[in-house]
Amino acid sequence: MNEIASAVPAESNTLSRSLRPRHVTMIAIGGIVGAGLFVGSSAAIAGAGPAILVTYALTGFLVLLIMRMLGEMAVGMPQIRSFTEFARVGLGNWAGFSVGWLYWFFWVVVVPVEAIAGAAILEKWIAMPTWEIGVVLMAIMTAVNLLSARAYGEFEFWFSSIKVTAIVAFILVAAAYAFGLISQGGSGFTNLTAHGGFAPSGWLAALAAVTTVIFSMMGAEIVTIAAVESPEPARAVARMSSSVITRILIFYVGSILMVLCVVPWNLVVPGESPFTLALDTMHIPFASTIMAWIILTAVLSCLNSAFYVCSRVLFVLAGHGDAPRWLVKTNKRQVPSHSVMLASVAGFAGVIAAILSPSRVFAFLLNASGALIVYIYLAIAVSQVRVRMKNEREGKPPVLPMWLFPWLSYFAIAGFLAVLVALAITPARFAEFWTSAISVAVALVAYAAVRRKRHG
Repeated sequence: MNEIASAVPAESNTLSRSLRPRHVTMIAIGGIVGAGLFVGSSAAIAGAGPAILVTYALTGFLVLLIMRMLGEMAVGMPQIRSFTEFARVGLGNWAGFSVGWLYWFFWVVVVPVEAIAGAAILEKWIAMPTWEIGVVLMAIMTAVNLLSARAYGEFEFWFSSIKVTAIVAFILVAAAYAFGLISQGGSGFTNLTAHGGFAPSGWLAALAAVTTVIFSMMGAEIVTIAAVESPEPARAVARMSSSVITRILIFYVGSILMVLCVVPWNLVVPGESPFTLALDTMHIPFASTIMAWIILTAVLSCLNSAFYVCSRVLFVLAGHGDAPRWLVKTNKRQVPSHSVMLASVAGFAGVIAAILSPSRVFAFLLNASGALIVYIYLAIAVSQVRVRMKNEREGKPPVLPMWLFPWLSYFAIAGFLAVLVALAITPARFAEFWTSAISVAVALVAYAAVRRKRHG
C-alpha cells in the first residue's frame, strides 16, 4: 500500500527469535491484566454498582474487536514488526510516524508510573525512600531488557503466571464462599440486586464508566510486538486474537463478578483494592499482604513490558527513518540496546519529574498520554478497514478474517469515537482528553517538519 511500510533495518541489526511459545502465550495472557484490575476497578464499581459488569463486557468486546483486527493484519502482513506500523500501511507514512511515536510516549510515561507504584508498595517492607526504590527497580528492568529478549520473556512468563494463578484462585475461593461451600449462608448473586438494584446509579453511569475501564484493559496488543521475536509470529498472533475473549471473560468479568458476589458494591472504596476487601470479608489470613504482593507483581510486569515495548517501537521507527538511525543498532544478543537505554533515560526523567514536580510536570505528562491509546486503537481500526477493502478489490481474501466485516469494524470505530466524546464531556477527564489531543497535534506537526526536512 505504501513502499516504506515494509522497510526493515539492515540485516546486521535484526532482532532475535529467542522467545519460546510459552513466553508468548503468557505475555498474551498476562498482558491484559494489570494493577488497573486489582485497584483501579474500585472507582468503576463505586461509580456504577453491579452494572459495571456490563461495562467490562462492553469494553472487553471493543478490545476483542481491535485484537481480531490486529490478528487479521498481522497474519496477512507477517513482515510488519510492530502493530503501530499497520497504521502506516493503511493510512500512510504520517500515521506510521505519529502512531509509533504516540505509542512510545504512552509507554514511556507508564515506566515512571509503575516504578513509583512498585516503590510505594516495597517501601512498606524496605527501609528506603520511595525514589531510591524506584531508581533500583528502573535499573533492574533496564538490565533485564538489555540482557536479551529471552530474559524479558522469562520474567514476563513468571510475572504473568503469578497473576493468572492468583486470579483463578480468587475466583474459585470467592465462588465457594459466595455459594456457601466454605461459609454458612452464602449470599450467592443477591448482592447484585440487594443494594439499590443492579444499576443503582442508572445505565448512563455504566456507559460512562467505559472511559475508566478501557484503560485497565490496555496491553493486550503487546503480544503482537513480542511475537516478532518468536519462531512463528503469525501463528502466535492468530492464537492470541482467538483466545482474548476467554481472558477478558475470566480475568475481568469473572473476577469482578465474584468480588460483587462476596462484597456489597456500596462498601467498595475508590482507590482501595476491592479484591483485598473481598479477601478480608472471606476471612483469608494476611489478605492485605497477599494482595500487596500480587499487585506488586502486576506493577513489575507492566514496568518490564513498558521497557520492552518502548525499545521495540523505537527500533521500528528508526528502521523507517522516523527516529535517529543509531537506535537501530543491536548488541551481540540482538537486543536494540540504544533504544532500551533511551527508554531508560526517559523513564528516569519521569521518575525525577514525579518526585520534584508531581502536581505540575508529572501531572501534565500523565494527562498528555492518558487518552492516547484510544486514538491509537481508532487509527488501527480505520487502517484495518482500508487495508481489507483494498485487498478485496485485488482479490486477496484474508487468512484470518475479521468477523462480520465491515460492520463490526465500523462498530469498533464508532465505539472508540464515542469513548473520545465521553472523555471530552466528562469534567473529571476533560484535561486528560485535551492534553492528549495536544500530544496528537505535536506528533502531526513533528511529522510535517521531518517530511519538509527530507524533501527540503
